[in-house]
Amino acid sequence: MRVLPDKHRHLFKEPFGTLFYSFDELLPYLPKTGVFSVGDVVTANLLKAGRPPDVAIIDGHTMRNPYPGVEIPHYYQMMVQNPPGGLTDELIQAICIAAKKPGTFIQVEGEEDLAVVPLAMQAPKGTVILYGQPGEGVVMLLVTDETKMRAHDLFNCFEEGESSHNI
Repeated sequence: MRVLPDKHRHLFKEPFGTLFYSFDELLPYLPKTGVFSVGDVVTANLLKAGRPPDVAIIDGHTMRNPYPGVEIPHYYQMMVQNPPGGLTDELIQAICIAAKKPGTFIQVEGEEDLAVVPLAMQAPKGTVILYGQPGEGVVMLLVTDETKMRAHDLFNCFEEGESSHNI
């Protein structure tokens, strides 16, 4: 279990990629394949637009409010636990599998917000990762050598420990 200490939380407030203020604004920039999504609203918007992600990670919430009903039934599904403010080994392992297996859907019991970091580390170069930026829009992150290095630096901000949050 890795926990993000309070002293590093500010590093995760800025978008890690390009911020789009609306989902419709983002759609023309999406490639045909190699799109991963983190978050229920982003995943639901991709499905509504007829552009299912190759990999989706959701937790059934948006901004800590329930957001039921995002399902991709024909995908390989994995269930993991992950508390707020942390990254469990279980989630990281699921991301390692999903990054190599398009058509995977990870359902997180707890919170998936920080999954972007290990996902950027594991996703193939050229992949686009989409995630919500609370109160602002949706972020599109193109996975390159540079973004992989930045993700690694962000991952190193986490410390080994136990989360004080219950799932």
